[in-house]
Parts: sequence; structure tokens; C-alpha cells
Amino acid sequence: MAPDRAVAAQARPEQEFFCFRVGDLRLGVPSENVLEVFRAGLLTPLPRTPSFIMGVTGHRGEVLPVVDLLRFLSKGEARIGPRTRLFVGVTGSIVAGVVADTVLGLRRIPVADILPPPLGGDAAAEHLLGVVQGATPLDSINLLNFSKLLQTARQRAVAR
Repeated sequence: MAPDRAVAAQARPEQEFFCFRVGDLRLGVPSENVLEVFRAGLLTPLPRTPSFIMGVTGHRGEVLPVVDLLRFLSKGEARIGPRTRLFVGVTGSIVAGVVADTVLGLRRIPVADILPPPLGGDAAAEHLLGVVQGATPLDSINLLNFSKLLQTARQRAVAR
């Protein structure tokens, strides 16, 4: 184990992530960035918004923009179905609904098991905290730098 990873493992041995699947991707978001999960309902499309904003939905008296992570990461397009869930993601003053095809639940992941994002990867790699290898490549979980992702999404939406 690299010395800095060993120090990190001693300082904070585990971190909790909200894990979900969207399309073929298995993703994790730090649990402190997730407020709640609810069934996706009707979305109201908004004109002149970036393609990764699927629309808005009302939830608990608030209007939430709904982000399609597949489009944002250039990995395809999410579809809303009867089993689709939205989770309320938050960082600072930014709050958004995010599409999840399947909720995998909360997972406590040892910090020492988090590998760095792949070097020279696609544009999605810039929004990763790291990767946790599974028993098979299909079991791997990409851990999102959710704060950076939402801030970038907001900047792209405002720049239009």
C-alpha cells in the first residue's frame, strides 16, 4: 500500500457511499450529498436548457431540476420508467434530482480499496473520486466527485 493511502486509511478507514445503477454504469456518491430517494414522477421539460437537464419536478414544495448523468457524462441517455428513482443530491446551495435506474443502497467502502480514476480516461474520469474494483468488471463502482459534478453542471447550464 502506498504511504499516503495507508495514512488516509488510518485517518478515515471507511467512507459511506450511496450506490446506484444508471444504464450500464454502477456509480457511488458520498452519502452526505444525498438527502432522499423517491419514485420518479412526471417531469416538465424546460426549453433552452442543456440536454443533461431532463426537466423539473415538484418535490416537497420545491422545484428540482432533474439531471441525466448518462447524458452529462456522454454515456448515453437515461429513460424514466415505472421503477426509476430520483435521488435528491445536494452540495452547498445546489440541489438537484438525479436519475437512478436501480438503487443499490448504502455501502461502507474502505478508503484503502478506492483506486485512483483511470489516467487518460474519457471526460467522465474528471468527475471521479476513484474506482472500487468488484469481483468482475461489471461489479466495479465508479465513485463520483459529486460536488464537482453538480458545480460543473450548474456552470454549463448558466453558460447557455
